[in-house]
Amino acid sequence: MERTLVLVKPDGVQRGMVGEIISRLERRGIKLVALKMMLVDQALAHRHYGEHEGKPFFQGLVDFITSSPLVAMIWEADDVVEIVRGTMGQTNPKNAAPGTIRGDLGVNIGRNLVHGSDSPESAQREVALFFKEGEILDYNRNNDPWITEP
Repeated sequence: MERTLVLVKPDGVQRGMVGEIISRLERRGIKLVALKMMLVDQALAHRHYGEHEGKPFFQGLVDFITSSPLVAMIWEADDVVEIVRGTMGQTNPKNAAPGTIRGDLGVNIGRNLVHGSDSPESAQREVALFFKEGEILDYNRNNDPWITEP
């Protein structure tokens, strides 16, 4: 079973899109195993966006993610990284397909509402940045046999 990190970024929180985003992911059939609202400090922002350090847009990413609360979540399913990325749509909302979160709700690449890990390896690293092991739940859902074959 794979896990991925999803962040409803400050613009999504400020626009009141948290419920819409969670609902879209739940309707895909993937399982929510951790959720919290938080303020990201400079240190966490630098660790999260570390791969972009030194690039011209790095400070803008840090400033934005620390500007307001966000909602951090962990979702679980087979191939969940791919499922979430498809549900979110292209990074630039102008290129995102209708029916995706960004395609339906976003208009600007700098305010694209949501972050999702881009690979299983990134997901492991990002989950560890935002959550402690005790914050992640392991539970059974009664509807799982109706979502995936055993």
